[in-house]
Amino acid sequence: MADQKKMVEAITSMDVDFAKWYTDVIKKAELIDYTSVKGCMVFRPYGYAIWENMQKDLDARFKKTGHENVYMPLLIPESLLQKEKDHVQGFAPEVAWVTYGGEEKLAERLCIRPTSETLFCEHYAKVINSYRDLPKLYNQWCSVMRWEKTTRPFLRNSEFLWQEGHTMHETAEEAKEETLRMLGIYKAFFEEALAIPVIDGQKTEKEKFAGAEATYTVEAMMHNGVALQAGTSHYFGDGFARSFDITFTGRDNTLQYPHQTSWGVSTRMIGGVIMVHGDDNGLVLPPRIAPIQVAIIPVAMHKEGVLEAAEGLKERLSEKFRVKLDATDNSPGWKFAEYEMRGVPLRLEIGPKDIANNQCVLVRRDTREKTFTPLDQLEETIQNLLDQIHDNLYARALENLNARMFEARTHEEFLDIAANKSGFIKAMWCGDSACEDQIKDETGGVKSRCIPFTEEKLSDTCVCCGRPAKHMLVWGRQY
Repeated sequence: MADQKKMVEAITSMDVDFAKWYTDVIKKAELIDYTSVKGCMVFRPYGYAIWENMQKDLDARFKKTGHENVYMPLLIPESLLQKEKDHVQGFAPEVAWVTYGGEEKLAERLCIRPTSETLFCEHYAKVINSYRDLPKLYNQWCSVMRWEKTTRPFLRNSEFLWQEGHTMHETAEEAKEETLRMLGIYKAFFEEALAIPVIDGQKTEKEKFAGAEATYTVEAMMHNGVALQAGTSHYFGDGFARSFDITFTGRDNTLQYPHQTSWGVSTRMIGGVIMVHGDDNGLVLPPRIAPIQVAIIPVAMHKEGVLEAAEGLKERLSEKFRVKLDATDNSPGWKFAEYEMRGVPLRLEIGPKDIANNQCVLVRRDTREKTFTPLDQLEETIQNLLDQIHDNLYARALENLNARMFEARTHEEFLDIAANKSGFIKAMWCGDSACEDQIKDETGGVKSRCIPFTEEKLSDTCVCCGRPAKHMLVWGRQY
């Protein structure tokens, strides 16, 4: 296993330097490449395939709930962006501007979309006339640009891929229901496809999306105890509709403003998968989004019948699973290490003795457990093992989340936990954003993550100022 040891040595241990480990894994697994523009990455085939599988799963969930895909332009006129004051102020520091078209200076600056609320509103003003035109359940898959000061692959790119849903509704009740429904879809996706447990809840007034009345979030915890805002869903009320003069004739024949939502997740989910499930040997991919679910490795490939048997298994298994046969002249040990580093959930080994016994060997990435499997039971066994791997990854992530969830009842206790432990902190809060600012300053970056939907009453007073508490907050450091 010398080859495998060499591959592992190329990856820094996560306990030694988690940030370096993360970068090593991304580079060794060939997920991205850097470019000459800061924060703009090349998605290499393996990294993009992970995104495609996420996209396919989510897109099916959206369409099942009646959403349709559209595509909006890349560029937004400055005058259009200025129509919603809070929105433009929230994004102004991150906006990239186009000022020239060819050699001609543009009469009006155009921003490269940081998000598309304004474009959807401009369109909705033209196509919504009557209550019969509602609801409008639109989603788009695209890239956006936010000029980040500090970039990190997948987590904070200047340009990143995402989906953004934008819907319009006849009543506030319908829009609020949509906002929470989409958050529920995100939560289910993280748990069912990515094997990542999340905390769902509402953002505080300070942390809500620019221009929203309410923002809801799913928060994931990485292996090192740092939070990742995994997805958000926003209720806008009729604020954007009023700014953009979007009206419809209601059932009572009066002009009314529709109520709006938006919601989105992005390629930062790939970073989340890496940091929740990965280990010192590289990626550990959840089976339901892994580009390769089964890697077939012929052993003693030079011997008669081995390659043919492996090719037959690939053709057979490809009908149900995402399969790769590695018939290169690299040694089996090198291949074992390679597909382990790439996080392939199952490795299938077959050699002369296996063929003679009408069996193969299946090796799990998460536990390295070997299973000798009769070939006539192969599909059923593989499916069972993939499901077990998913369940085990989820259980391990949930165990980490629970182990790193702390409670603070006093200010001193909160500061002690923030200084000496890594994870989430549950603590009571008075509702004043000044306390959020104070906590962030005192701890060097601990922020409110959300007011969880399931609150506990840990005490009667705010952990910061001692005034009567209104909510329990989950706090933590974030990527």
